[in-house]
Amino acid sequence: MTSYQRREQLIEIGRALFASKGFEAVSVEEIAASAKVSKPIVYEHFGGKEGLYAVVVDREMRALTDALIGSLSDTDAHPRQIVERAALALLTYIEENPEGFQVLVRDSPSTDPTGSFSSLLGDVSSKVEQILVEWFKRQHLPVKSAPYYAQMLVGMTVFTGQYWADRPKLGKEQLAALIVNLAWHGLSRLEAKPELRYEGTKAKRAREAAEKAKQKAEQKTKRELGDDKEQHDSSAASAATDPNDTDANAAGTADDTTGTIGTINSTDSNTADATAESTPADPANPANPKSPEDAA
Repeated sequence: MTSYQRREQLIEIGRALFASKGFEAVSVEEIAASAKVSKPIVYEHFGGKEGLYAVVVDREMRALTDALIGSLSDTDAHPRQIVERAALALLTYIEENPEGFQVLVRDSPSTDPTGSFSSLLGDVSSKVEQILVEWFKRQHLPVKSAPYYAQMLVGMTVFTGQYWADRPKLGKEQLAALIVNLAWHGLSRLEAKPELRYEGTKAKRAREAAEKAKQKAEQKTKRELGDDKEQHDSSAASAATDPNDTDANAAGTADDTTGTIGTINSTDSNTADATAESTPADPANPANPKSPEDAA
């Protein structure tokens, strides 16, 4: 085996071990044993585990960067087409390089902060930001929010890809369509000045004001009902507890009754007198007037 072939062999073995176990859990002894070579061979080609890991990460980052940046390069394409291309580019890389993707998303050694997956995502986000700035200008949206939307889009796509790498139950195009469905329909309906509708400070203040107004109205209603009840109870109590008014009413009633009886008696007396004057006297008995029957 040539030196180049041996180097490629160690790279392939190292990528598989780093993908399955992570950087910290892999040793030079394990790499050498898997390649069936001695440890000095590993040191000769890479200087140690860190050197081999750096080569693996560099290769995977270049492959993924080329795929993603290439999908974002055609700025004349329709924005939705760009989103579709980017989603498919990432999913295609994951599908064709599952071990390489696992190496990128695993924790990287602290000795290599720049050659990490986060730095790759930063580069991709910057490219997405440039595209969004131009699109926002055409849509009359504030460009200062473009960097944040770029991070959202990249993060959403990458984390969905990570989930799919472990659970590939959907096809690549089907998953890409789901990503685009959420991303594009969100982008196409962006508000220039979005606000939290239910949980924001403004919304909470409005709810508090409405609640205070409701409580105030309820208190007012209770006061009005209480005043009406007090007035009614007061009137009833006055009528029931004033003895002077009761006696006066009773005396008035008695006077009315007496007057009525006097009127009746006077009427009867007048009627009798009138009858006596109109009836002829009996000659035989002047004291007793003759009744109509006797006269007949």
